Amino acid sequence: MPTAILTRTWDEALSLLIEARNYLSFRQAIDADRIQPLDRLKLTRESFRLTSRLSQVMAWLMLRRAVIAGEIADEDARRPERRLAGHDVCLARADDLGDWLPTGMDGLLERSRTLYERVARLDRLLS
Repeated sequence: MPTAILTRTWDEALSLLIEARNYLSFRQAIDADRIQPLDRLKLTRESFRLTSRLSQVMAWLMLRRAVIAGEIADEDARRPERRLAGHDVCLARADDLGDWLPTGMDGLLERSRTLYERVARLDRLLS
């Protein structure tokens, strides 16, 4: 895998992770107060999906960086248990979200899904 692709993907993932942390830490509670209780529950579910996607992506990227740095053999990184995980949760699309979803969360969910899908393609290519 070319190092430039990994570096750009790492930078994007880290930036998205920081943005998600800021939203979840400071904005989500404000947004949740403005929506109905059932929708708050859905927002919480989607927050977990967001953090699952970003956690899986960051773990995979750290593994690939370790390969490039020579800290782990590429063969070891390709083992099934070290591949990108969480497909069921991370690729699922909620069909019960309405137009109440806060714009900040909506954008984070879409961008995290796109990033996860891209890393999943890279994972398949490297396996």
